[in-house]
Amino acid sequence: MSELWGVEGPRCRAALAVLASLCRARPLPLGLDVETCRSFELQPPERSPSAANAGTSVSLLAVVVIVCGVALVAVFLFLFWKLCWTPWRNKETSSPSSANPHLEALQSPSSRSNMADKMKDPSTLGFLEAAVKISHTSPDIPAEVQMSVREHMMRHTRLQRQTTEPASSTRHTSFKRHLPRQMHVSSVDYGNELPPAAEQPTSIGRIKPELYKQKSVDGDDAKSEAAKSCGKINFSLRYDYESETLIVRILKAFDLPAKDFCGSSDPYVKIYLLPDRKCKLQTRVHRKTLNPTFDENFHFPVPYEELADRKLHLSVFDFDRFSRHDMIGEVILDNLFEASDLSRETSIWKDIQYATSESVDLGEIMFSLCYLPTAGRLTLTVIKCRNLKAMDITGYSDPYVKVSLLCDGRRLKKKKTTIKKNTLNPVYNEAIIFDIPPENMDQVSLLISVMDYDRVGHNEIIGVCRVGINAEGLGRDHWNEMLAYPRKPIAHWHSLVEVKKSFKEGTPRL
Repeated sequence: MSELWGVEGPRCRAALAVLASLCRARPLPLGLDVETCRSFELQPPERSPSAANAGTSVSLLAVVVIVCGVALVAVFLFLFWKLCWTPWRNKETSSPSSANPHLEALQSPSSRSNMADKMKDPSTLGFLEAAVKISHTSPDIPAEVQMSVREHMMRHTRLQRQTTEPASSTRHTSFKRHLPRQMHVSSVDYGNELPPAAEQPTSIGRIKPELYKQKSVDGDDAKSEAAKSCGKINFSLRYDYESETLIVRILKAFDLPAKDFCGSSDPYVKIYLLPDRKCKLQTRVHRKTLNPTFDENFHFPVPYEELADRKLHLSVFDFDRFSRHDMIGEVILDNLFEASDLSRETSIWKDIQYATSESVDLGEIMFSLCYLPTAGRLTLTVIKCRNLKAMDITGYSDPYVKVSLLCDGRRLKKKKTTIKKNTLNPVYNEAIIFDIPPENMDQVSLLISVMDYDRVGHNEIIGVCRVGINAEGLGRDHWNEMLAYPRKPIAHWHSLVEVKKSFKEGTPRL
């Protein structure tokens, strides 16, 4: 009964609703007066918990929205300060005009003209020399000012000496146009001595080439040590005139490097008589030894007249049962008559050269070099090629020769010979001429590429060689011999190598 008539009971709420409707009726019923109805309407109604909870949720949601908005505004202001305000302020503080107003004055055209007029005065020049000397101990004068003053001093010295440069031929204008700006012929200084070492600007922060040279020397030493660690091989050669057969006897190897985890190797030797690679012979495998004794004979049928054009290629491998065989090194004997005339057996010891893969014989090219200093003309005569690598399925190639003139890794010019069809021993006898001033001969080199012509698709490179002051081996010696004997053609055979082993055209490999 108390649940029905309680404050929250349904009957109590119904009675209150009836009383409220009677108070709103006009005229008022009997038993009700105006004061009673007013006192009933002024009483605050009881709020339900659901309404209170709804109000609290709305308030919390409003607070969360406000806090998120404030956070987003703060993040936006921070990003704006980092991206816009800080770089602008740093640029303003590090600008040359604000950091050093004297430097801005020197960089303006009017100030430069005034400074040039003042430089003509000997007293002003002496004052600047003293300022440059003081700048070595005082860091207040910027390095740019020091360098500009020193350049003007050197220019003034050249004007006093009245140095004249030789007039270059009009044929060399195209070559000068291709040269880099720092290597232009007109910028070459003849007979000018550098200032004393005590007056040169500080070298702090500059690149020192001698450090890199030392690293390259160390790298060469490491390569030579690696080459020495491949061991030696002993073999003998003899020619049988009756059967016209070259007999190669592999005797033994000494001090081979260990290729297995157990500290030993399983060596064997492959024998080729180049340029023929179809006839491949090999020794037996000797297990777990670094000093194997082979003592095996191998016969190569070849006429005696062809021995001068043949090469002996020995490749030493380490046998692996479950993986690819590792190459230990190789030996290439270019001249079979190096030790004797092969009439009797001759024992030969050779160092095994380090190699990771079998070198492919790409062939050789013969060309001559001739330089005329008075005319500034370099003539390269492509004579012939021999034993070129077959690039077509027919077993032949369609070779031609492309000669590129390089300067500091950039290709300035290129010229080609004619194409010889279906041959591995083409004969050209074609001259290729370049106009190069004498003062630029130390800055250029020639890249000779033997190409295989294909009617469909790209032409393939058979092999390349390089001659120049910065070339290696025979390429450098041939170039120096040409310069030592001007106006005289100097011809040599050059072995072709793969592009990856030398460098790509115009881009030296470092």
